[in-house]
Amino acid sequence: MKRRDFFVRTAGAGLGLSALATMGGLQPLLGKMPAAGDVDLAAVRGGEPDVMFDRAIAAMGGMGRFVKKGQRVVIKPNIGWDVPPERAANTNPLLVKRIVEHCFQAGAREVLVFDNTCDAWTKCYRTSGIEKYVKEAGGKVVPGNTESYYQEVEIPQGIKLKSTKVHELYLGADVTIDVPVLKHHSSSKLTIAMKNLMGVVWDRRYWHRNDLNQCIADFATFHKKPDLVVVDAYNVLMKHGPRGVSANDVVNMKAQIVSTDMVAADAAAAKMFGVDPATIRYIRLADQMGAGTMDLTKLNISRIKI
Repeated sequence: MKRRDFFVRTAGAGLGLSALATMGGLQPLLGKMPAAGDVDLAAVRGGEPDVMFDRAIAAMGGMGRFVKKGQRVVIKPNIGWDVPPERAANTNPLLVKRIVEHCFQAGAREVLVFDNTCDAWTKCYRTSGIEKYVKEAGGKVVPGNTESYYQEVEIPQGIKLKSTKVHELYLGADVTIDVPVLKHHSSSKLTIAMKNLMGVVWDRRYWHRNDLNQCIADFATFHKKPDLVVVDAYNVLMKHGPRGVSANDVVNMKAQIVSTDMVAADAAAAKMFGVDPATIRYIRLADQMGAGTMDLTKLNISRIKI
């Protein structure tokens, strides 16, 4: 059963930040919801990050659909910046904690969390709150700041990015979960799931020097794709990204998107932000290269309001 695209197209509509926060960038779905486990994408709004994830992962068939007993899980949030959670430059720590808890409840042997940060990693992990919350849930945080952690891999479909060094934890994980925060980006317009994977590679500067959007799309074709994507749109940095300037740049949107397709997740998140995904070049390129689909009408979508 196919569903209509359920996000409001607000690009160019002149809506202010308060209006977007009130709307959540969403409009109601028509028709009966697909059954749990048959869902390709779940969109939730109106709750706290942990509660929204509980509802979304249930709609997706439960964490047991993705994590089996004894597996090692690697979670990749955005922890790139030495700023507190209210600035929305990093993934919400409560969401990361809840994902770790779900993984252990599903039988995970080990849950590891890391990012190749932009600011000093020890400060980013601490100030973001993610280190504290991960440890409370029984997970482990691992640094990504040393080149020896990274292994050279080939990107067979890459146009600009033919090879790159990827963190060994990402390559060796039984299950990978990509947990970006939705936010504005000065170079790529938005940073969501696909761009968040820049944090599993060593040389990000190469991407910026050699057609950033194409490199993002190229890496999206790499065979080791996230098993699950969870887009944090609880607090959304609407301008001055990726680091932000102050809490005034942030809208409390109270939303979340969960999918197995990072191109679809990015397309849905772009619409939530108020942007046509076709205007985000790396989303369009990744769709054209077969890394996923930006056509949400092809998906079974569950929309949940708390």
